[in-house]
Amino acid sequence: MDYSKFKSGSDIRGYALGDESNPLFMSDEMVMRASAAFLSWLKKRTGKDDPCLSAGHDSRLSADRIKKAVIKALTSNGARVIDCSLASTPAMFMTTVELSCDGAVQITASHHPKDRNGLKFFTRDGGLDGSDIADILDMAGKAENPLGNMHGECVPCDFMKRYAEILREKIINGVNNGSKPLSGMKIIVDAGNGVGGFYAYDVLAPLGADIEGSVFLDPDGNFPNHAPNPENAEAMESISNAVKASNADFGVIFDTDVDRAGCVGKGGFEINRNRLVALASKVALDSCKGGTIVTDSVTSDGLAEFICESGGVHLRFKRGYRNVINKQIDLEKSGIKCPLAMETSGHAAFAENYYLDDGAYLITKLIIEAASLAKEGKTLGDLIANLREPVEEKEMRFKILCDDFRPEGETIISLFEKEAKSKDGWIAANDNHEGIRINADKSCGNGWFLLRLSVHDPIIVLNAESDENGGIMKMSRDIFNVLSKAENLDRLDISALTEYIK
Repeated sequence: MDYSKFKSGSDIRGYALGDESNPLFMSDEMVMRASAAFLSWLKKRTGKDDPCLSAGHDSRLSADRIKKAVIKALTSNGARVIDCSLASTPAMFMTTVELSCDGAVQITASHHPKDRNGLKFFTRDGGLDGSDIADILDMAGKAENPLGNMHGECVPCDFMKRYAEILREKIINGVNNGSKPLSGMKIIVDAGNGVGGFYAYDVLAPLGADIEGSVFLDPDGNFPNHAPNPENAEAMESISNAVKASNADFGVIFDTDVDRAGCVGKGGFEINRNRLVALASKVALDSCKGGTIVTDSVTSDGLAEFICESGGVHLRFKRGYRNVINKQIDLEKSGIKCPLAMETSGHAAFAENYYLDDGAYLITKLIIEAASLAKEGKTLGDLIANLREPVEEKEMRFKILCDDFRPEGETIISLFEKEAKSKDGWIAANDNHEGIRINADKSCGNGWFLLRLSVHDPIIVLNAESDENGGIMKMSRDIFNVLSKAENLDRLDISALTEYIK
């Protein structure tokens, strides 16, 4: 098998239910090979013949099967395994801190459909990079037998109790108002039937918060209510409606494995994407004036202005949570303070928290801020009242119709780079690190658009924002005219664009 096809950025992902003949089906054999290869990689990295690893999973239906294969491969090759069972992805990293594990394996496919699953690996230095995953999958494909003849032990551990305790301590110390600092606050959680229900039961309620009205807290790998994804419109509508129905002060929504989050203010005011990045930036900069905030490439011009006005420096980098986190770490190593790296998807990594993208930690920081503001009769929404938001925003995806998709995509992007030098009303952004971002003046749409290759898939993604009604239509027509000049247009499906401009 070509195991490289299981690589998805800095994770391993595939299908885990249904047709086992699917070339991307995560069979027990495949899972054991990948797990054994990670262990071999870890032994070389640590110099230990019997490293200690933790293993956990989200609420997916295939989790138990895959966990058994992971543990079998690890213990047969001499590892000591701590079985954490149902756990969030950030908690699995924290086992390397709290339990001194040499490595951790989380079984998750984030917000993807129920028939998918995956493996995410950690060391004490954080999640692995894409190049590490490529090496591990290469080793997995070449190994003769993933099972050894050793007898490592496996012990159970309910680590989520300790992880919840860490978050409770953070809130108690941050609010500084006794052992029930959230008394008088009504905070509800939508866990989307993923792992995040613990935040309501084990973090908020013990601190005095009223969590009545919380929804979909019970783990269910069928995800029967809505996609567990803060970027999903239906999911955000769900938590917004729940906040309004219960007259809550604050609402929280997590993705399946709780490494991402979104939230809702009083009255159902949605706080996600640029609003969430702005709010997190404001909180991070309170204790780090002049710090740099790293974001992904699709953040708005209004957000850049907001970060600057809040006393920070904005660095708009690349899409992909590992990209923004690695940039954050590089800046810190070079002596530049970078308190936050964040994607509009809800991945948020605070430097103070091991550069870990942790949705529960992000929400914990926001709740501490909300409790402080409440004493002044203010809300989190007041902190971002000055955020300038676009009148229109849109995303379109164009599939590249060939196997060797990257050269085709780069050719399309270079066409726009050339056009930006000659077309009146277009100026290529000089602070862009991914694809081509073009600022369009009022005659061309009064906004900006970004064309970039997807991190994982054979897709060119178009993101656009405009400060006027009808502005994106102007930009879309100009984009169509440029694409019409492309020699390889037959290898690009632009039906989404042509339908839109009709």
